[in-house]
Amino acid sequence: MFYWPRDKSNLEKLQKRYCRLMKTAYNLAIKNKEKSDLIHDEANKILIEIKKLKHQS
Repeated sequence: MFYWPRDKSNLEKLQKRYCRLMKTAYNLAIKNKEKSDLIHDEANKILIEIKKLKHQS
């Protein structure tokens, strides 16, 4: 059987990016708290966008 990958929706892309940013922020928290906080803030902005998209659907 062949598998044809479908295009990811904008919501799926944002969720993946949010997950990646949160993991990065967690790993950086030990070494560089300020940079971790900046990445965490960016992830929170993406979370707000995710909630807006879910609310629209």
